[in-house]
Amino acid sequence: MRFTHVKFGCFLACVILSLTWYNSYNGHGEGEPPHHPEIVHLYERLLAVETRGELVSRELTSVLVNLRNLTRLRINNTSSNIPGLLKRNLSLFSSRLPNTYLYLPHLRDNPDGLIPHVVVGQGRTGVSLVLGIPTVKRQKQSYLVSTLNSLLFDLSPSERNDTVIIVFVAECHFFFQCSAFGCSFPKDVHSGLLEVVSPSHDFYPNFSRLRETFGDSKERVRWRTKQNLDYSFLMLYAQAKGTYYVQLEDDIVAKPGYSQAMKTYVRSLASDDWMFLEFSQLGFIGKMFRTRDLPMIAEFFLMFHRDKPIDWLLDHILWVKACNPEKDVNDCNKQKGLLKLRYKPSLFQHVGLHSSLPGKLQKLKDKDFGKAPLFTAHSNPPAELSSSLEHYQQHTLERAYRGEDFFWGLAPVAGDFIRFNFPEPCKATGYRFRSGNLETNGDRFYNTTVEVLPSDVSVCVLGLTKGSFVDGLAEGEIHTHIQPISAMRLLVHSNSDVWVLLSEIFIKV
Repeated sequence: MRFTHVKFGCFLACVILSLTWYNSYNGHGEGEPPHHPEIVHLYERLLAVETRGELVSRELTSVLVNLRNLTRLRINNTSSNIPGLLKRNLSLFSSRLPNTYLYLPHLRDNPDGLIPHVVVGQGRTGVSLVLGIPTVKRQKQSYLVSTLNSLLFDLSPSERNDTVIIVFVAECHFFFQCSAFGCSFPKDVHSGLLEVVSPSHDFYPNFSRLRETFGDSKERVRWRTKQNLDYSFLMLYAQAKGTYYVQLEDDIVAKPGYSQAMKTYVRSLASDDWMFLEFSQLGFIGKMFRTRDLPMIAEFFLMFHRDKPIDWLLDHILWVKACNPEKDVNDCNKQKGLLKLRYKPSLFQHVGLHSSLPGKLQKLKDKDFGKAPLFTAHSNPPAELSSSLEHYQQHTLERAYRGEDFFWGLAPVAGDFIRFNFPEPCKATGYRFRSGNLETNGDRFYNTTVEVLPSDVSVCVLGLTKGSFVDGLAEGEIHTHIQPISAMRLLVHSNSDVWVLLSEIFIKV
């Protein structure tokens, strides 16, 4: 392999010397000899060879980088439980952008720096939607659990199977976050919906030599530079997992139905020429990209990671792709507007007050987000309501059933119930009970079942248990053989330390 490089270098040297001789001979001054046709033909052939040589050189560099990564790839004992598919994804990750070594030269001596240090998840791929959330330890307050609860709140089973949420813990010391989310969402991690990634300590360069620009302090320059690297790492990791990638932050709240709204909007677009879609107007929140474009975007970020903040760099990509330097700024903005399309109302809102930059307060709010609904209203059949649960303030069961409010009750004990009696037996085809909402997502029903009582007691003497609450949701169909029904009941089977909240009551007739 070394001998091949020597021969190839000699060949390029000959090409360069030939071009230099030709240029000196064919000067542009007066009285110099005219271009000879054979020399012109030779010059054109040399140019073609030079172009081909550059292409071959890049291909050889890529092959060498891949071989180096494959020979040095090590998965330590702590990751022995990672599925085989995920291990293959890790080996491929470090070769998705060979030019990384040009922008982060310290990785030439630490090639394993591109391999995630800690990975928790199932290595899910082939989904439609990949959500990326970078996070760091904040001095004042962490918003990550609330952010994840908001994103997971009303995802349907099909949406959960077609989504991957990647939490990128941008810290070399990962374990501080375990109690924050890895231990809080075990089912979502086990199912493959949630992944947790942390970088190797070798990934980051020495930040002490950064140049202070734009009046920013040294600490702020370090913060924004590291943020550029974090986003690039996360994008490269996410690139092979799905069709669309949505960049989020760890201090946001999502509107109910955000997943379906984004997919519907993408399908409705008449043109496929966009570069990214905006589902929030703030910074880098809610920006959707095609995953096939992520290597190009990440490479641009890495190329200028020391120079400017991440949102400025994203705008510069648009300028490079769309703007004509011979035209004015208005034309430039118009052309950039064709590559970034804005969805309204916004689907994500920034809620964090304390920034990840120590000492910085971030009071930004997206005015297009509006107020997130705390309950979902439905038209339900006439019923007599009763409950052993004591409601809080004006949040009664009756108002929730009429679609005027949510029901909020004190902590239940085993045997507590909510009952819906239908004076006239009705043919209900299904039901949906959702507990918790965006503000109090932890106030859910746990170990609680849904029972349906047929009007014909001979069908079922004690009632028919139809389902139970899973992740705050009880949803199901009511079969025709037990129709019509005379009552439904929610029955609590164990004591709870938390209050309960019903944000949706829907009995479908």
